[in-house]
Amino acid sequence: MADNKPKRARPQVSQALRLHVPEPAARPGDDPDFSYVRVPKAGALERPAIDTAEPALRPYAESLVRVLDEEHRAVGDWNPRLDADTLRRGLRHMLLTRIFDDRMLRVQRQGKTSFYIKSTGEEAVAVAQAYALHPDDMLFPSYRQQGLLIARGHSLVDMMCQVYNNTRDRLKGRQLPIMYSVREKNFFSISGNLGTQFPQAVGWAMASAMKGDTRIAASWVGEGTTAEADFHYALTFAAVYQAPVILNVVNNQYAISSFQGFAGGEHATFAQRAIGYGLPGIRVDGNDFLAVYAVTQWAAERARANHGATLIELFTYRAAAHSTSDDPSAYRPENEFARWPLGDPIERLKQHLIAIGEWSEAQHEQLAKDLDDEVRADLKEAESYGTLSTPPASPKTMFEDVFKEMPAHLIRQRQEMGY
Repeated sequence: MADNKPKRARPQVSQALRLHVPEPAARPGDDPDFSYVRVPKAGALERPAIDTAEPALRPYAESLVRVLDEEHRAVGDWNPRLDADTLRRGLRHMLLTRIFDDRMLRVQRQGKTSFYIKSTGEEAVAVAQAYALHPDDMLFPSYRQQGLLIARGHSLVDMMCQVYNNTRDRLKGRQLPIMYSVREKNFFSISGNLGTQFPQAVGWAMASAMKGDTRIAASWVGEGTTAEADFHYALTFAAVYQAPVILNVVNNQYAISSFQGFAGGEHATFAQRAIGYGLPGIRVDGNDFLAVYAVTQWAAERARANHGATLIELFTYRAAAHSTSDDPSAYRPENEFARWPLGDPIERLKQHLIAIGEWSEAQHEQLAKDLDDEVRADLKEAESYGTLSTPPASPKTMFEDVFKEMPAHLIRQRQEMGY
């Protein structure tokens, strides 16, 4: 039989399909271009109640919480009203972090260690957030939050020994330099596999809630890591179980060699990713110490009151190379940090303290000198225990800190090897 069904006309294609490849605003040799950065007026956003429902918080995922204005004044509802002593301590810890970074980069270039990662331009992220959290809250950091340990008063010598992998390295050479693990500071082991810390933090927070504990967790990833599956697994569990956790996305504009557009930053903010999970997302000026403290404090209060997790996007800029294995001149304009619209976090807090009559340029110069002397002295002590050329830890230690009770067959095998 003949098929009498009408033939469906083939649609006409008006143009060929094309793939969109994100393109940064400026390349090496160009003038820096931050026209994509919208900087709202400081103090423009109200501080909502901690039990505010997620739909009402959606404007906070698109805008930017700021406290310090152009005249270095603290303005608006988000002003945490920290006393001058606290601000001076915060300035000290940020400056100490930067001086420590500069010195460790120098020793890496001298061949005394194999690898280093700086946090230049991002010091307010770690230090202000450490101040806003309780000392017994659990931290699940990435590799650019050394300021958390410094703000919690951890020994620089201990950190240096880990970088050097010398005889005083508490990790006995099992971790890449800068991947610290400090149990007594509630600082979880840094992982080189990006994204793992988010689900770990959520799981720890869920366990804390199940036990009826009072401690919360906080974790950090870069904006590039939001493209990893672990990021989405963590948000799912955090939302479903209302885990008492703060999930921080440090948007410093670049992954190791690509700008934030490749992680999806062209079309939406990273804080807006929380909306699909029913979680609050808040963007904050990551170079404003007061704003970072205030938003972290808000999220911590929310978690402690059993209102669940918060995703914070810390909008900042990576001033240094991704690591000592990276050459940023290959993918971004030179001296771009000097044109970053949100400035330098250390300079901004310094100017705020000067504006309120609690600091001076002379005091700042003296502080920088004192901290440099402190880092030099600590470095001398750390190097007395060895550097990269030091023989590695004895095989006798290979199972230490691995088993609570070492199995008999491993003891026997180690003895057979002569250790």
